[in-house]
Amino acid sequence: MAEIRCTQKIGPGLYVVATPIGNLADLSTRARHVLENVDLIACEDTRVSGMLLTSYLIKKPLVPYHDHNAARERPKLLAAIAEGKAVALISDAGTPLISDPGYKLVAEAQDAGHYVTAIPGACAAITALSMAGLPTDRFIFLGFPPVKTKARQDWFTAEAGLEASLVFYESAKRLPDCMQDAFTALGPRPAAVCRELTKKFEEVRRGTLEELAAHYAEAGAPKGEVVVVIGGAEHYKSSETTELETTQILKVALEHMSVKTAAAFVAELTGARKKDVYNQALELSGASGA
Repeated sequence: MAEIRCTQKIGPGLYVVATPIGNLADLSTRARHVLENVDLIACEDTRVSGMLLTSYLIKKPLVPYHDHNAARERPKLLAAIAEGKAVALISDAGTPLISDPGYKLVAEAQDAGHYVTAIPGACAAITALSMAGLPTDRFIFLGFPPVKTKARQDWFTAEAGLEASLVFYESAKRLPDCMQDAFTALGPRPAAVCRELTKKFEEVRRGTLEELAAHYAEAGAPKGEVVVVIGGAEHYKSSETTELETTQILKVALEHMSVKTAAAFVAELTGARKKDVYNQALELSGASGA
């Protein structure tokens, strides 16, 4: 096979470059070429990015660019591009802007008429979708869930009606509580916990949310980086829903909706008889049907 070479000239502009999420071999030929030829690289953490560049023998000026300094550093990066420099934007791992800072820099560079392009590559959310064994024709990426239990349950409940796979990142130490809250809000949907993707101890654990919640409650928090994929509402409707599970969902719904609205929502979500759910909602809320 002929050697693949990338000889495209790197002109002034902003280059959004995806980097590996674990396996250093996943840096593309084009990404390496761009990083070797830009004038400077904006990154979240210079220490993390420094290790990546060192492994590829790339020596370029690194500029920290993250949530805490973006407002201050963004004008400097835009000025550098205006002066004719090529600037690369990378994250600690994966594709920049996916639950990472950067969209304002891209927007302002575009608005200023600068050349902007993206060099695609690894993304933890897409990698997890590829391995989870759940539908990928429709999905929504949700970033990170809230830290507090009540807010997290509300967060899941807000997405309960979506007929699309739910994809989100979570801290490993919060995973046991998160799985329990997901089960409380969404019931026993099919799901997958994808951990340490592309790394030595890569693992995909599949099951219902009930099964995953029970596993992590017993085993404790795992180690490493975690992506969770949960099946959409259509999978939940097609599965048999127990009375206990319907009650759990109804309790959460009643915290945000009227009795009538909550009953209709839960009946549609679970496939249960609307009249039965309405009577149960009246009982749980202490309201009168008169």
